[in-house]
Amino acid sequence: MPQLAEPTTTEATTSAAGRFAGQKARAEEEERQLNEQLRTAAEMSRAEQVARDSGAVVEDIYDQVYQLRGTDPEYIEKLAAIVDAKMRAVSAHGTTVDSLRVAVLAALNIADELTALRARYDALAGSLNQQETSVRSRAGSLLGMLDEVLQERKAG
Repeated sequence: MPQLAEPTTTEATTSAAGRFAGQKARAEEEERQLNEQLRTAAEMSRAEQVARDSGAVVEDIYDQVYQLRGTDPEYIEKLAAIVDAKMRAVSAHGTTVDSLRVAVLAALNIADELTALRARYDALAGSLNQQETSVRSRAGSLLGMLDEVLQERKAG
């Protein structure tokens, strides 16, 4: 079996120093990114607080912050969550990274769902109207039959 030469002290020191320098550079970059995120978060928190104080609902939709106003904050939050989820689903299934295209495709998907639900609602409403008409007709027939029985009892 061939014998491997052990690295000299100089080679080991140089190798360790290189690894340490690389780790230090990565740590400094991570720290810089974290500080930037914290600064951005602090600025956003101040903006969000000002918006909330003015009665706005602050929502994050597809990584964009929106200040929305309305009469029901919980409803606005629910709508924002639906739009965000739809945009993320469109983005996950497509290749586009353009947020405007993702928004338009998400809007088309939401419009498609709305149209399908309206058609279903119309069909159910029509069926309900037919059943209501049938029940009213039967109730009228039963009322007429009951009136006849009561008239016969009074006469008899």
